[in-house]
Formats: sequence, C-alpha cells, structure tokens
Amino acid sequence: MKSFWKAFCQRGLMGAWGGPFIMAIVWAILHANGVITGLTVNQAVCGILSMTVMAFIAGGVSLVYQIESLPTAFAALIHAAVLYVDYLGFYLLNGWLPMKRIPIFTLIFAVSFLAIWLCIYLVSRRKVKKINQLMEKGASDCRFPH
Repeated sequence: MKSFWKAFCQRGLMGAWGGPFIMAIVWAILHANGVITGLTVNQAVCGILSMTVMAFIAGGVSLVYQIESLPTAFAALIHAAVLYVDYLGFYLLNGWLPMKRIPIFTLIFAVSFLAIWLCIYLVSRRKVKKINQLMEKGASDCRFPH
C-alpha cells in the first residue's frame, strides 16, 4: 500500500504542474469574453492553489487502474467518483459554479467522462485485435509440417 501512495504522489505531481497553466488559460478566456475584468490577489492565489490540488488529485487517482484486484469497470467508477467530487468541491468552494448549476455540471461531467472512456475503449479494443492477429499469424508461421 505504501508503494500505491508513493506512485499516487508521483502521478499527482506530474499532473499538478498543469494546474496553474490551465487556470491561466481559463482566466484568459473569461477575460477575453468580458466575464472577468480583474482578480484580487486572494482570488488569484486561491485559483492557482485550487487548480494545482485538483490536477494533483486527478493525476494521482488514475493509479486506480493499476490495482489488479479491481475490475476495470469498478476502477472507472472510483475514478469518475473521485474526479467528480474533486472538481465539484473546488468549483463550489471557489464560487466558480453556482449551486443551481450542479445538475448541468453533473450531466456535462458524466457525458464527457463516458465519451472519453468510449474512445479509450474503442482504441484499446482495436489495438488488442491487431496484436491478436499478429500473434495468430506468428503462431501459424512457426508450425512445423507433419
């Protein structure tokens, strides 16, 4: 279990560097569209720290797929739940999401998560099929005549 948390922190740190970068992009887009015109120091600090922690958690939780005793579907459920709580919690904490928008957020999150996993599943299935075909071809090439 110690190695799990070590790997979690390593993946989290790899993901966390992107938090402030993503926050800067979001702020630039919001500013360009007139949604925000300025930030206080507290808003900037809170936003940067929040995005860093959110990205750390998102990067670390992907390690759940490495736990061999968990079925992939259950690992995906854990992954989705942790990401949902992570994002929703920080969005509400920072006032980035009004309470009345939670159902819309939930729908967008669920559809996005499912779409991403459908793409991953289809690509993985295609790769496995190709590898199996190559293995069958290789096995047939290795047979000795009787």
